[in-house]
Amino acid sequence: MLQVDMSASKRDSFGKCAMRRLRVSGNTPAILYGNNKDVMALQLETNSFLKTLFQISRKNAVVNLAINGDETRHVMMRDIQTDPVTDSLIHADFLEIDLGAPKRFTVPVEFTGVAKGVDLGGELVVHSSSVVIEGLPLEVPDAITIEISDLGIGDSIAFSDVELTGGLSMVTDGATLCIEVIALVA
Repeated sequence: MLQVDMSASKRDSFGKCAMRRLRVSGNTPAILYGNNKDVMALQLETNSFLKTLFQISRKNAVVNLAINGDETRHVMMRDIQTDPVTDSLIHADFLEIDLGAPKRFTVPVEFTGVAKGVDLGGELVVHSSSVVIEGLPLEVPDAITIEISDLGIGDSIAFSDVELTGGLSMVTDGATLCIEVIALVA
């Protein structure tokens, strides 16, 4: 799983006017919660936060959040609020996680190779492009790769056929079809 570092500082100001001043000064308000700890109000430097957001966009990522330069917490992005007109950042939510406890993640499925059934005139049908797996956050891969070169016409791959490494387990029903090659009817 992808890991990135970010820094934040605690904030003491609350309310609409204070948040507006915070955004004008180049910062983004945020909140940190989870792991049975008190909720913490934070502020992040907007430009560096945006660069990190582009880096982790649409990926499962653990953020090592350094608060006031001394305390580091392992968090995940939970929500980002943006202005509907200007698309500027309004607020961010972080969820603190325990790296030693298994958690469920939705992971994309990538297919490699060209199915031999497609070369023979079949059509490749993708039934599911993601899978839910459970495991320790740092052991979860960025994507599950499935080789499809051996698929002939009428062949399919179900999620029960996908092998996971380490302590990962499949949450998605194993009988669910992932991909298949069907014969085209003329």
